[in-house]
Parts: sequence; structure tokens; C-alpha cells
Amino acid sequence: MVAGAFPIAKLLYLGVRQLSKPLANRIKAGARRSEFFKHYVCLPPAQVYHWVEMSTKMRIMGFRGAHIKPLNEEVAAELGAELLGEAIIFFVGGACIIAEYSRQASNSRRKEEELNSTLQSLQQQVAELSLVTETLDAQLREVNRLVLTNSGKK
Repeated sequence: MVAGAFPIAKLLYLGVRQLSKPLANRIKAGARRSEFFKHYVCLPPAQVYHWVEMSTKMRIMGFRGAHIKPLNEEVAAELGAELLGEAIIFFVGGACIIAEYSRQASNSRRKEEELNSTLQSLQQQVAELSLVTETLDAQLREVNRLVLTNSGKK
């Protein structure tokens, strides 16, 4: 088994994703405690999410133009913290996917460059062998000419 075949990078990405969950939970807990974070980071997305969700549900049920009450502060803070935690997990997962894609693309590019250099080397060797063959062919013709001229003199 080749040592490089073990997918260490994939294990690292999985570890990062698993570590992002406790990190998201800590950020959610901090968001619940901090008034600034609660009012400016958690509440606005939670209210927007609630408004979009309720508007969609109301339209599906056939109620057009119904007024949607905003969530109270506690529920909105909880929903905002949950949204923030899920967004962090989503972005970490997306970053892992992008990093894996980039790694695979660089590996593919490196292999292609190696193949191209091997191909160029082989083409150079064929050109050199062709030149040597032409030289040997010319020398053989010269030897044959000398043999014919020497055999004709005898």
C-alpha cells in the first residue's frame, strides 16, 4: 500500500467540520449573552427569516397581504443564534469542499505537467535517435560506396 494513498486531507477536513459544531455552539452561547451581538447580529436575520417563512406560508395558504407580527426578542435571539450556528457550519463545510476541490485540481494539474514533460522528453529522445539513425545511414552508404569502389579496382 502506498503511503500517499491514505486520504489524510479528507480526514483533516472532516475533523475541521466536526470542530466547527462546538465552535458554532460557543458562538451561539456568546450571542445569547452579549446584548450588542444579540441586537445587531442575531435579531435582524432572525426577523427576516421569520418574515420570509411566514409570508411564504401565508401565500401558500392563500392569504395575501396579511400582516406578519415580528418575533419577540427572546425567540428572535434564539432563532438568530441558531441561524448563526448553522451558517458557521455551512460555511466551514463549504470551505472544506472548496479546499478539497482546489487540492484535487492542483494534483491533476501537477500530474498533467509531469505527463507533458515526459512526453516532451520522449519526443526529444526520438528526434535525437532519428538524427543518429540518419548519421549511421550516411556512414553506411559511405562504407558501401568505398567497398564498391575498392572492389571495382581489384
